Amino acid sequence: MEQENAKILNRGEEDEMELQGFRLSRWRLAVVGLAVLSTGGFLLLLLYWLPEWCVRSTCTRTTAQDAEVVLLRSTDEFRRWFLAKVRVILAPGRSPFHILDTQTTSPSSIPSPDTPTPATGKGPRHQTSQADPNQELIHRYGEYQPTQIRYFTHHSAKYYWNGEAQNFEVLTGLEDLQVSCSALHSEHSAGLSRNLQEYRRLFFGVNEIAVKVPSVFKLLIKEVLNPFYIFQLFSVILWAFEEYYYYAATIVFMSFISIATSLYTIKKQYITLRDMVAAHSIVRMSICRANNEIEEVISTDVVPGDVIVIPSNGTIMPCDAVLVTGTCIVNESMLTGESVPVTKTNLPNPVQGDRDAEKDSAFSTEEHKRHTLFCGTHVIQTRFYTGELVKAVVVRTGFSTAKGQLVRSILYPKPTDFKLYHDAYLFLLCLVGVAAIGFIYSIVLSVMKEVPIKEIILESLDIITITVPPALPAAMTAGIVYAQRRLKQIGIFCISPQRINICGQINLVCFDKTGTLTEDGLDMWGIHRVENGSFQLSEESAYKESLVKSQFVACMATCHSLTKIEGQLSGDPLDLKMLEAISWTLEEATEEETALHERIMPTVVRPPKELLPSEPAASPEMDMELSSMYEIGIVRQFPFSSALQRMSVVARRLGEKRMDAYLKGAPEVVASLCKKESVPEDFQEVLEEYTKKGFRVIALAHRRLESKLTWHRVQNVNRDHVEANMEFLGLIIMQNKLKAETPAVLQDLHRANIRTVMVTGDNMLTAISVARDCGMIPPQDKIIIADALAPRDGQTAKINWRYADKPGKMPRLEEVVISLEDICHMDEAKSAQQQFHFAMSGKSFDIIMEHFPDMMQKLVLHGTVFARMAPDQKTQLIEALQGVDYYVGMCGDGANDCGALKRAHSGISLSELEASVASPFTSRTPNISCVPNLIREGRAALITSFCVFKFMALYSMIQYISVTLLYSILSNLGDFQFLFIDIAIILFLVFTMSLNPAWKELVPRPPPSGLISAPLLFSVLTQILICLAFQVLPFLWVQQQPWYEQWTPLSNACNTSASTSTHSMTNISSFEVDPDYISNYENTSIFYVSSFQYIIVAIIFSKGKPFRQPSYKNWPFMLSALTLYVFMLFVLFHPIEAMDDFFKIVCVPFSWRIKLFLIVLANAAVSVFVETFILDVVLSKLVFSRDKQTSYGYAPAAMTQQVGIDHWGMKCLSWLCCQRNAAPKARYMHLAQELRVDPDWPPRPTTTTEAKPCPEKDYPMICSS
Repeated sequence: MEQENAKILNRGEEDEMELQGFRLSRWRLAVVGLAVLSTGGFLLLLLYWLPEWCVRSTCTRTTAQDAEVVLLRSTDEFRRWFLAKVRVILAPGRSPFHILDTQTTSPSSIPSPDTPTPATGKGPRHQTSQADPNQELIHRYGEYQPTQIRYFTHHSAKYYWNGEAQNFEVLTGLEDLQVSCSALHSEHSAGLSRNLQEYRRLFFGVNEIAVKVPSVFKLLIKEVLNPFYIFQLFSVILWAFEEYYYYAATIVFMSFISIATSLYTIKKQYITLRDMVAAHSIVRMSICRANNEIEEVISTDVVPGDVIVIPSNGTIMPCDAVLVTGTCIVNESMLTGESVPVTKTNLPNPVQGDRDAEKDSAFSTEEHKRHTLFCGTHVIQTRFYTGELVKAVVVRTGFSTAKGQLVRSILYPKPTDFKLYHDAYLFLLCLVGVAAIGFIYSIVLSVMKEVPIKEIILESLDIITITVPPALPAAMTAGIVYAQRRLKQIGIFCISPQRINICGQINLVCFDKTGTLTEDGLDMWGIHRVENGSFQLSEESAYKESLVKSQFVACMATCHSLTKIEGQLSGDPLDLKMLEAISWTLEEATEEETALHERIMPTVVRPPKELLPSEPAASPEMDMELSSMYEIGIVRQFPFSSALQRMSVVARRLGEKRMDAYLKGAPEVVASLCKKESVPEDFQEVLEEYTKKGFRVIALAHRRLESKLTWHRVQNVNRDHVEANMEFLGLIIMQNKLKAETPAVLQDLHRANIRTVMVTGDNMLTAISVARDCGMIPPQDKIIIADALAPRDGQTAKINWRYADKPGKMPRLEEVVISLEDICHMDEAKSAQQQFHFAMSGKSFDIIMEHFPDMMQKLVLHGTVFARMAPDQKTQLIEALQGVDYYVGMCGDGANDCGALKRAHSGISLSELEASVASPFTSRTPNISCVPNLIREGRAALITSFCVFKFMALYSMIQYISVTLLYSILSNLGDFQFLFIDIAIILFLVFTMSLNPAWKELVPRPPPSGLISAPLLFSVLTQILICLAFQVLPFLWVQQQPWYEQWTPLSNACNTSASTSTHSMTNISSFEVDPDYISNYENTSIFYVSSFQYIIVAIIFSKGKPFRQPSYKNWPFMLSALTLYVFMLFVLFHPIEAMDDFFKIVCVPFSWRIKLFLIVLANAAVSVFVETFILDVVLSKLVFSRDKQTSYGYAPAAMTQQVGIDHWGMKCLSWLCCQRNAAPKARYMHLAQELRVDPDWPPRPTTTTEAKPCPEKDYPMICSS
């Protein structure tokens, strides 16, 4: 029933949630209030920690429409709960796009969300806008019936009730109307009246990205209410009752430091984010009103639908807006990471009746981003026409903008999903279970021996604080803090310290190519011109007198997006290199020059004078009198589009009447837009020859435009009309060199069994070549390209497989087609012997994700090259890899990698620009050498966390055993014994054992991912049993000694000299009877042995190689351990009366001290033997090593030699430990096991295989012909 009533918010999006409606119940509130009082406020804490319990206990279920409180649950793997209060506002209409003039009419006049609503001040608004504003306001609002609008706020987003959809929905802006491009021009480009602006502000709110910095008090309350701190508070109160003030004060001090540090860090992060967001976020703007007036307003007042004027000297955009007139040069580094200026042109306006009107699609900021000015980006300058302003229509404001969404992702990140933290809570639950046993044991024992009630309660509760150590959070944090400090020393900065541990589990790293694996810049390698439909000989340079007036050079000089900013050329590095190679100059009209003409002055390019002939040239292509006046004006520019993979310009030579169109882009795309006869027959072979060598290839094309295309017509002509029937001019070959560090780093990662994947926006074959050059793909391995085709003409989707070595050579013999119906057929017959890699483009990736979801999981298992990938596709790839249980790292230079950097388990940015603010790690070193360093430190931090957790668990269990044994004789450890153990031993050891630096190299064996793993459990359980045995031994053995008696102040087991006895007898009167019975032989024996046990387990758990440096290099830890050993030996063998009185230990014979020392030596020997030989040598190599990555479809580049161990011994141990048929835990390992015995995998391009439906519908198969 509940599931039926639940609504789904943001369906299909990353923040999809289930919603349930509730109404407050007074009687339930009263009952819960009484329960809170009766539990002393503990129930209130429980309801704070569990919001779903809070809502269900105080409210009753109702429909979402009538809800007063909504309960939200995320649909991702974390299944988090949130609650929000539903609020009500009064408004003239139900929708922000409601026409105010019709608010008093019937409901049928309210437009539906699917119908674009005129919002420009046309129609009736034009008639009333001339009247007095006050009269207009009275006329509009005097008679309307206010409408109740229900909404709630969650994570800085407002969700409004939509009566038609019967659900809550987020209002983002004009895109909610699904308004077409032509409608934006015709219906939304005149501006809004003041009344309509105020009305819309009711829904969209103030245009600001408000990062509220919580007060210190609020942060303190939130931090203190953490369950661990509540437990610490409980422990401190209990110790205060027991008069154990010293350790209580120590825990309070540690907690105070921890809370203060945490508050300072959180507060600083909030302030930094607020300052970053607030910088230039509030500016003065000019907006156009519906009556053609220009009004100055503060940017916080604008709403979607407002028309803003972009100043000529530029501005910081406070909202997302689409250009409707003019052109802007914009720096988008805040969003993309690229500081390269981008040209933004006005949105195309398809005219009704035009043949291109059918292409009038709905406006989308993603699809039309080349026309959209995004919030937070810097408009450097504008270009405009005389008498016309550069105008943009506001489409999104506040947190709905691109910048707002980025800030939201930082403010409300997804929780870190890591097995260590899940296992830590499970382990703590186990300790709680052990504590419960001790709790019951102490109560039963105390009742049987008639102990007073107060002591029963205190001692029973004390068992809990012993078993679950309150210092655990501080101890676990220490290792991460030390690792963060070491990372900072090598130039890696971290804003999410909890992710350092996750870096230790990384087993796959995705790399961007340009700027990450290769150098940022491109060098001109040469050109390859085409004349009369055939390639000429390749040439090193285009800087020649013979080519200066050719169409090839003219295309290089004009087809770019370069602009001059403060006298310096700026733009795409590729365009800069291209213009630099021909040494042409670029000049732009100034603002004053533009104002003197009827139309905008074109950008002009001129060749170097030294290349121009001294006398007029008689060229058939030219109609000029003076060659020295040779120049070309760029009349119209169609910016580069990553979706179209091309850009073009319309230009005119000085003295020419007709204009020329020049096109530049991806070779395959350019060739498809050219006349067939102009494209050489060997085009594909020549292109592949260059791309295989790793060159970046750009194709050029040209077309003479019709004479009827005048300057005014060109400004409105459709792009597709210009980019057709072109003449192919040739290729520009650019070289993108590998960074010097790249091959060595990738080799290190391969040796460590860490997979590497390339994710790039570059050409497929270029990416494959770079992958081979840098060692990502070994020379002997095969590369299979997956070309996916979408369904069309009634055919299902299919994938064409081909080898990259000979693409297109034998298409009929080297093509395998697998259709959508075939992917479920898999026969298990033989294993794949050959190493292979998959490569695919972004287009194929989308098709496979949509139509072959099961196939995608198999492809990512061996997918190494993903080319032509858009930013959102990079994020989807990260999610696909995580879906098969890889721990994924992402390394990019910040350019279009923000989404992937955020989504990866560990994202490291090589850019320090603002776009990297969401990346967990940022490296000052601009190459990938930071990746193995980060993984090494992550592994060291992870192993440190395991060591600390194991040590703290053993510490609590050793003390638990000691106390439980002493409880049996109604004794306990003394306060100063507790204090010495808890502070002098534990705190010194735990905070110094975390200082081991990372091991100098990455090893093939990965560290365990969680505490609930066989090696760690075996280690902890065996050490607990060893410690139990060696504590029970002296406890029972001391009672068998001939000198043993129940100790009293008159006891004298030491056989001291007469003088000492006399001295002791004279001081007997000074002894007070010990009411807690602390001083006794059992207590003394257990105190000596257990104190050594803490040091023993600290040393054996503080492991070094292969993930950390050896402990002997950690001098603070070694100094602490040696000091404690020396001190304990001194106390054991050289008793001092004052010290014995301080610790409440009693004098025992020297022979018994020798026996205790031998027990300690035996304990150390057994612990070391079990931990280092049994666990590390025998079990780890023979039994626990089954889940290595190398066993499941991934072979490292170089395998390290293993120690020769008898094969049958391994078989026997595996059989004894029930490891014979253990299935791998990770999904990618399980898939690899299945595919190794699949006869049809990998697809082998040896025959022509076509997909045909088989007779059995339930069991489709591949039918070959």
